[in-house]
Amino acid sequence: MIATLLFVAFIAMMLVGVPIGAALGLAGATAIALANGDSQWFGLLAVPQNFYAGLGKYPLLAIPMFVLVGSIFDRSGVALRLVNFAVAIVGRGPGMLPLVAIAVAMFLGGISGSGPACAAAVGGVMIAAMNRAGYPAAFSASVVGAAAATDILIPPSVAFIIYSVLVPGASVPALFAAGMVPGILAGLALIVPAVWLSRRHKMGALEASMPRPPFWASFREAVWGLAAPVLILGGMRAGWFTPTEAAVVAVFYGLFIGMAVYRTISVRDLFPILRESGELSAVILLVVSLAGIFAYSLNTLGVIDPLTRVIVNSGLGEYGILSLLILMLITVGMFLDGISIFLIFVPLLLPIAQFYHWDLVWFGVILTLKVALGQFTPPLAVNLMVSCRIANVRMEETVRWVVWMLAAMFMVLVAVIAFPELALWLPRKLGY
Repeated sequence: MIATLLFVAFIAMMLVGVPIGAALGLAGATAIALANGDSQWFGLLAVPQNFYAGLGKYPLLAIPMFVLVGSIFDRSGVALRLVNFAVAIVGRGPGMLPLVAIAVAMFLGGISGSGPACAAAVGGVMIAAMNRAGYPAAFSASVVGAAAATDILIPPSVAFIIYSVLVPGASVPALFAAGMVPGILAGLALIVPAVWLSRRHKMGALEASMPRPPFWASFREAVWGLAAPVLILGGMRAGWFTPTEAAVVAVFYGLFIGMAVYRTISVRDLFPILRESGELSAVILLVVSLAGIFAYSLNTLGVIDPLTRVIVNSGLGEYGILSLLILMLITVGMFLDGISIFLIFVPLLLPIAQFYHWDLVWFGVILTLKVALGQFTPPLAVNLMVSCRIANVRMEETVRWVVWMLAAMFMVLVAVIAFPELALWLPRKLGY
């Protein structure tokens, strides 16, 4: 009865517009109080304990730093220089600017690991350029929103950090390595419909007449940005620093580029950058800590084990249940952001993964691919919200274009399910 009340209260609060973090915390605290009967006030002492326990984890220190990295590189002008260099490589023509947008978003994924931050950085440069070249604004917003979703797969990734906190058997380095190949495949898959749609609908008619940046001059301008993923990922692989320390190194490297090399960031700009990053980090970490209360209430009420038994004894079989879980998460992803999906569903899904002996690193990549799909699936679609705001279009206008991008990334999800080595080969090769 109390378990039912827990979920009913949580869903009801979300439906009336209560923020996801508050809904998780309030529903969990209510269930804990009711489960303790006459000593409910004593039982509520578990609420602040689990609030702190949900937050007091070393890997979570990387999240504010990577969020700050995204803001710094957004304002430093790195994205613009990477775009010019990419255009110098691929040239001009129908479909080339969408290709560049996806390629630059994938590259920035190796710096910040935040989809909305990448959508803002790439969208600020590419949407205006694509509009000048004759691409519809709704199409430009769709391409940028979808491309930014690759950021949570290509390391470093905020989503992988949160998953590693929830699943002790999956280390951050192993998850980072496992996300590399699927992330690259997802980006390549997005390029196919982007270029095909551009040419089929004769978009970008003015692109061929626009000047092509000189290669070597563009390379010299972009070299500092090109070196960032090498420093971050190479430093982690070489053992110079942990993922959390790598985030701090990336912050100082980004400040060095913005303030000393490109001189696009002044001392006056530091406060708005820090404020913006602090607000976003606070929201993420508050949801994480409140979800700790919800997870504790699930364990206290004994909800997870009976639910696991019902699912595994349903007669659907291993792949039937996996398909059902993916379908459920795709539906949920239309309404919830990725971090909330992880915090709510990973504690429920982990026993199922353990029952079927699924590799927890592979399972994390599958869930993160699903979250990536959700980042540009209407009606919530956090990445698409950012790109639509920049393009000044309504999200409904992007549906005819974004559905092709969703289909392309869904094929990558199917491929990783069918061939787990796509995710597991690299971490095994690197010895994680």
